[in-house]
Amino acid sequence: MATAAPRKATIYRMVMPGHTCPFGLKAKDLLRRQGYEVEDHWLRTRNETDAFKAEHGVKTTPQTFVGGERVGGFDDLRRFFGKTVRDPKAVTYRAVVAVFAMAAVMALAASYAAFDTPFTSRAVEWAIAFSMCILAMLKLQNVESFSSMFLNYDLLAKRWVPYSYVYPYAEGAAGVLMAAGVLTWLSAPIALFIGTIGVVSVVKAVYLDRRELKCACVGGDTNVPLGFLSLTENVMMVAMAIWMCAAPLLALGR
Repeated sequence: MATAAPRKATIYRMVMPGHTCPFGLKAKDLLRRQGYEVEDHWLRTRNETDAFKAEHGVKTTPQTFVGGERVGGFDDLRRFFGKTVRDPKAVTYRAVVAVFAMAAVMALAASYAAFDTPFTSRAVEWAIAFSMCILAMLKLQNVESFSSMFLNYDLLAKRWVPYSYVYPYAEGAAGVLMAAGVLTWLSAPIALFIGTIGVVSVVKAVYLDRRELKCACVGGDTNVPLGFLSLTENVMMVAMAIWMCAAPLLALGR
């Protein structure tokens, strides 16, 4: 029984001493995973790359050819195979969901390590505290960018601009103290204060003023829309602060 001849593709990509094009590697890998035999041509110098682009009338590399016809770059190749291509301007909740999911898994792991079971009330506390820490870390990557986006909707920051710079440090500090279960007299008021301001600000901007804004909750360089998930961050802080203040009182009453 005759076997089908392998499908063939040709790729031209930059492979220079100081730079290997990552999209070229992705395109080559995608072709191989789709069952193609790849003829791999390296563009080893800037002059060679510029000459190739001028010859084919293209602005970027890599460039892929299938059956002698140019398919294009990596995104074009994904479309060729019917795969989705990420729109950098598209609205997405991925970053926020990733933060909350990772914090929850970390909390379950910590609970298991400490108590031999992942399902404890401490795991819930840790999940919120870890979420605060991760969210603060994302903001602290670029405080200037965060503050610019935060000033679009936070009511206190609009009146006192330095608050937009203080916020991520305050959130991170409260999260760390809550995770450790120490200095509740300090962490709870901080979380309650910034969380309450956040709730009021989001409700006013989104649900009363009906403004369509991006949320600064995961930093200032994302397309997360201001809305329910943004509100969740602040509600969690308020709930955690109230719980940490009430827990000792409930314990005494037993």
